[in-house]
Amino acid sequence: MCLSQTVSFGASVFLLGGGAFAIVKASQINKRYLPVAMMPLFAGLQQFMEGSVWWGVNTGDPATTLWGAMGFIFFTWFMWPFWIPLATYVLEPPESKRRPYMLAMTLAGLAFGLALYVPHLINPDRVAVTVNQDSLAYEGTMILDYLIPRPVTYLIYLSLIIVPPAISTYLHMRWFALTIVAVVVVDLLFLRYAYISFFCLLAGLGTLHLIYIILRNKCARECPILFA
Repeated sequence: MCLSQTVSFGASVFLLGGGAFAIVKASQINKRYLPVAMMPLFAGLQQFMEGSVWWGVNTGDPATTLWGAMGFIFFTWFMWPFWIPLATYVLEPPESKRRPYMLAMTLAGLAFGLALYVPHLINPDRVAVTVNQDSLAYEGTMILDYLIPRPVTYLIYLSLIIVPPAISTYLHMRWFALTIVAVVVVDLLFLRYAYISFFCLLAGLGTLHLIYIILRNKCARECPILFA
């Protein structure tokens, strides 16, 4: 989380616990839920990495700062644009005509995520972490900046994490897409000074909606054959 080391690690513990619980329940209810159930866990790991960034910043340890930042942007740039389409694809009924589109977005998210993250992995100097208004800001050059304007990169990114759940068969997955849209709007209107960090915080908390979907087996409403 973007506010402090203590809050970051606290959010991590909360999300990791919720994610572990969701994984157990998904295993008991329907294993199609498992990729969705892992998202709160991933969000918790991401907040742990940001807590490590704070640790490095507060102690003046650049190695810890870089290690934490590389872990944080691994989830930001690689995991989310790949995993969200994948999770919706796995959840979708086998006969759904929407599955090919979700699979295409999963593959696109994998390629896009690799294009965003691997250059940072090869050249960590691309990662720039600053403290702006008591929050962490992640800036730096992306390799795609040499090919397309940064706003286009962000538009592709948001499309990959919003469109798959938005076209889902399941009502509550579509509601989850609206949760992400709300996060984006709040982030752009009020939190632009550290927008990446705040977006990941709010989206991470938004994954609590997924735990609710699993616990209440909400997908059974639209597909009782698979989720009864």
